[in-house]
Amino acid sequence: MLGFTVITIDVSAVNIALPAIGTSLDGGMTGLQWVVDAYTLMFAALMLSAGALADRAGARRAYAWGVALFTLASLGCALAPGIGVLVGARVAQGGAAAVVMPASLALIRQAYEDPRARARAIALWTVGGSVAMAAGPVLGGLLTEGAGWRAVFLINMPVGAVILGLLVRVPRSARRSAAVDAGGQLTAVLALAGLAFAVIEGGHLGWTSGPVLTAAALAVASGCAFRVVEARHRRPMVPLEMLTDRRVAVPLAVGFAVNAAFYGGIFLLGLYCQQLRGMSGIEAGLMFVPMSAVVTATNLVSPRLAERIGRRPVIVAGQLIFAGAMFALLPLAAHTPVWLVLVLLLPLSVGGALAVPALTALLMDAVPGERAGTASGLLNSFRQTGGALAVALFGGLLAGPGGAFSLPGMRIGLVAVAALLLATAALSRFSLRRG
Repeated sequence: MLGFTVITIDVSAVNIALPAIGTSLDGGMTGLQWVVDAYTLMFAALMLSAGALADRAGARRAYAWGVALFTLASLGCALAPGIGVLVGARVAQGGAAAVVMPASLALIRQAYEDPRARARAIALWTVGGSVAMAAGPVLGGLLTEGAGWRAVFLINMPVGAVILGLLVRVPRSARRSAAVDAGGQLTAVLALAGLAFAVIEGGHLGWTSGPVLTAAALAVASGCAFRVVEARHRRPMVPLEMLTDRRVAVPLAVGFAVNAAFYGGIFLLGLYCQQLRGMSGIEAGLMFVPMSAVVTATNLVSPRLAERIGRRPVIVAGQLIFAGAMFALLPLAAHTPVWLVLVLLLPLSVGGALAVPALTALLMDAVPGERAGTASGLLNSFRQTGGALAVALFGGLLAGPGGAFSLPGMRIGLVAVAALLLATAALSRFSLRRG
């Protein structure tokens, strides 16, 4: 849970620090988008093989490697002299986080054989990430205003040391055979990088510009090559037959949509509070305080609710609440009363916190124990990809004339994400088994 917390808090805390980073390092909207997406893209792409790494090296060893690298990369972020170096260090952070995530969930999977106990353990694990995502803006605002944006990364140093110290007491994990799939990993990285470049730069260079069209073509070609490589590989990092199982495919789609809404929403609202309303970093961070309590409570209620009424209704309800939250944010303007903004943020925290524990437990029960790391990596890869693409889309839409915050662009993004959530809610309703 500590590992999940520290790698997640780096997303939401950094969102609040973005205006200060832009001022300090002279980075425009495109540079700030890359500060966020360099992390999430590497997180998403490398988690595909990181799950297999957790199986091959043993969850405990892979977890230790990931935490150590993440801690060192955080130091690199804090010392970055320019936006380019910061983006490079964020790439290293994302790669390390990709190892930590599936290894942490695999440790839980092997520690709890009973499905009910495992579901509750996963719920507690999810609490760490959800609270970090909700409370990160508060911490980011406090650190940025009090000690500068570099402190947002320096705070990871003592946390990493504590994790490595506690890990000594964890029993060694068994190693399992898992093939290295270099071709699949390379094509996955190229596909996601090309897609992100096209979406981020399309809003600034123009959707028909040469670099954007080239990046889009690279994404399509790499995606096709990925499928061919995985189909031919004797032991692929993403067994394609897993994707034909509805108990796997539906959680992947839902995870993508939920993270697109949450990551995109945090990115959007952080800039809305600071750039449109003129709030300080601390004030903007404090806007997310009520969300922290709601996320924690909902995460704890979700598995118990799923035991009583079934996972499908919980997963569907979470997405519908989330979609409603997106629509509820449409009237936001520069002078919307602060109390009303706080009220509208609450449904945003309920939807994902309700759905994620249930869909994660559903996926873990759908795969055998030896594929827990692979399944976890696949789920979180889809989730991080959803978040990265939402930030890429929102960043392009938010940049109005002269770089000003664009309310119409914000509303287009909210409607797009709400439509995606409604689509995956319908998919969950009609594709998942009842019970």
